[in-house]
Amino acid sequence: MSITTVGAVYACLGLGAFLAAALPRLLSRLPVSVPIVFLTAGVLLFLLPLPLPQVDPVADRIWAHHLSELCVIISLMGAGLAIDRPLGLRSWATTWRMLGVAMPLSISATAIAVWWLLGWPVSAALLVAAALAPTDPVLASEVRVGEPSADKYDEDEVRFALTSEAGLNDGLAFPFVLAALALAAAGDSWSGALLVHWVWSDVLVRITVGVVAGVAVGLLLGQVLFQARTRSLRLAEQGEGFLALAATFLAYGIAETLHGYGFLAVFTTACALRRSERTHGFHKVLHGFVEQIERLLMTLLLFGVGAFIASGGLAALTWRGAAVGLLLHLLIRPATGWFAQLRGPGCPKERAATAFFGIRGIGSLFYLAYAFGEGEFGAYEKEMWAVVVFTVLVSVVLHGVAATPVTAYLDRQAAEEGARSK
Repeated sequence: MSITTVGAVYACLGLGAFLAAALPRLLSRLPVSVPIVFLTAGVLLFLLPLPLPQVDPVADRIWAHHLSELCVIISLMGAGLAIDRPLGLRSWATTWRMLGVAMPLSISATAIAVWWLLGWPVSAALLVAAALAPTDPVLASEVRVGEPSADKYDEDEVRFALTSEAGLNDGLAFPFVLAALALAAAGDSWSGALLVHWVWSDVLVRITVGVVAGVAVGLLLGQVLFQARTRSLRLAEQGEGFLALAATFLAYGIAETLHGYGFLAVFTTACALRRSERTHGFHKVLHGFVEQIERLLMTLLLFGVGAFIASGGLAALTWRGAAVGLLLHLLIRPATGWFAQLRGPGCPKERAATAFFGIRGIGSLFYLAYAFGEGEFGAYEKEMWAVVVFTVLVSVVLHGVAATPVTAYLDRQAAEEGARSK
C-alpha cells in the first residue's frame, strides 16, 4: 500500500474507534443500531474517491477467516462472563430448546430452501445452512444481557435466552459445517461409515473435548485469580482487564490443539470463571474490557463488509439467493424458534421475541471463510459469499431497527406486571 493509502486507512480506523465509543449512548433511544451505522459508513467510505484498499474475502480468505475468528471468540468470552443465571436443566430450559430443536430444524429448512431455490448440491446447501446457523447478539446489544451482576436472576428471559443460545450455537454449528465438507469430499454421497465417523468424532468427541477443556481452564483460572495462596498471583485484586484475553486465548488454543471445538471451550471457560467468586467485582472489569475489544473488532469487520458490498460483492446475488436470506429471517427462524418454545418458559410475547431475533453476523462469515479453506466449493464460492453477506445485511437492518422498540415494549410490560403484582 502507498503512504496515501496507509494514511487513509488509519484515518478511517481512528474515526471508527471514536464512533464505537460515542454511538452506543447517542443511539440508545433510537430505532437504529450501532452496526447499521458502521455498515452504512463502510459502504459510503468505499464509494468515495478515497485511496482505500479493496476488500475481497475470496482473494483474502485468510484475513477474513482469522479476523472473524478473533471477533467470535472475544464475543463468546463477553457473553459467558455476562450471564448471571446458574447453569441448570430448568433454569436454561429455553436455551436447550433453541439449541436442541430450533437449531437443527432451522439448518434443515435452510438447506432445503437453498437446494430447492438455487439447485445446488446437498453439500453446498448444507454448508450455507450451517454457516447461517449461529446467532450473534453482538450485532444488536439491546437484546443481550448487560454487565455481570450479583443477582442470579436479574436477566429477563428474552435477553438471557438469546445470549446463552448465541454463546453455545457458535460452537454447535461446527459439526454441520464439517458434515458439509465431508459430504463434498465424498462427492455428495453419504455412507454409513461416514455417518458413524461424523457422529462419533465430529459431534460427540469434539464437543466433549471442547466443553471439558473450557471448564477445566475456567476453574483453574478462577482458582488462581481469586484464591491463589501467593498474593501476587491473586490477580483479581489488581483489576487487570486484559486477563480476559488470556482466558480466551488459553481456552481456544488448548481446545483446538486437542481437536475440540474452541468456540465451546471459550464460552464454557467464561461460565466456569464466572462461577468462581460469582459476586466479585473483577467480573465487571473483565467484561468491560472484553466489550471494548469486541466493539472495536465489530467496527473493523462491519467496515469491511460495507466495503465488500460497495465494491460489488453482491453482484453474484440472484433473486433466489436473496429469497433464501429473507426466508430465513421472516419464516424459518421465527417458525422453528416458536415451535421449540411451545409450553416453555416465558409469556407468548417473550417467546415471539426470542424466536424473531435470530441475528446473523460474524460467525456466519467465519464459517464460510473456514470452509473455503478446507474444501472445494469453487463453482459456488462467490454466490455463497453474496447469499451469506446479504443475509447478514438483512439481519443488521431488520433486527437493528426492531431491537430498541421491541425490548423497550417488553421492559414496559414487565414493569407494569411487576407493579400490578405488588
